[in-house]
Amino acid sequence: MNLRVITRVTLTAICVGIACMWVYAFGFAPRQSINKIGDTAWQDRAQALCKVAENQRFSMQDLAPMDPKDSGALRRKAELVDKATDALVIAIDAISAVAPADAKGKAIVPAWIAEYRIYIEDRRAFAEALRSATRRPFFAETDVEGVPISERLSKFARENNMKTCQPPYDLSV
Repeated sequence: MNLRVITRVTLTAICVGIACMWVYAFGFAPRQSINKIGDTAWQDRAQALCKVAENQRFSMQDLAPMDPKDSGALRRKAELVDKATDALVIAIDAISAVAPADAKGKAIVPAWIAEYRIYIEDRRAFAEALRSATRRPFFAETDVEGVPISERLSKFARENNMKTCQPPYDLSV
């Protein structure tokens, strides 16, 4: 057999294989997210609990500019961060008190809760840094598998119709 024919057959087979892959990907592959759980009642309950925490955080919002000459400004900001974080803790504790009814939810929600607790620890560390700082420090959150933990938490919340359970971005600059 001629080398040219072998090359042509090989390239044709590769192209057909790639075309089949794309047909499968766009036409037949399952479209459900790996984060999506089936217990909508659990999702609704979590959304309601997070909404309460969100409303509490919004009620204590302080958008006044900080006076750089005010030595107590960062400590007052730290107190606000602690109070806002306390609202998150209450919501996450209440959410974790009831497990989802479906098997997938029971398998992945504990990991989401555990990662949320890491995010809460990051917020507590930021509040402590504020108390001892002379300039506002940056909020440094934990990375998990190279991704900011807040992004992982947000993705799960969005894909399960729990938008108020996304981590607040109140500490970002």
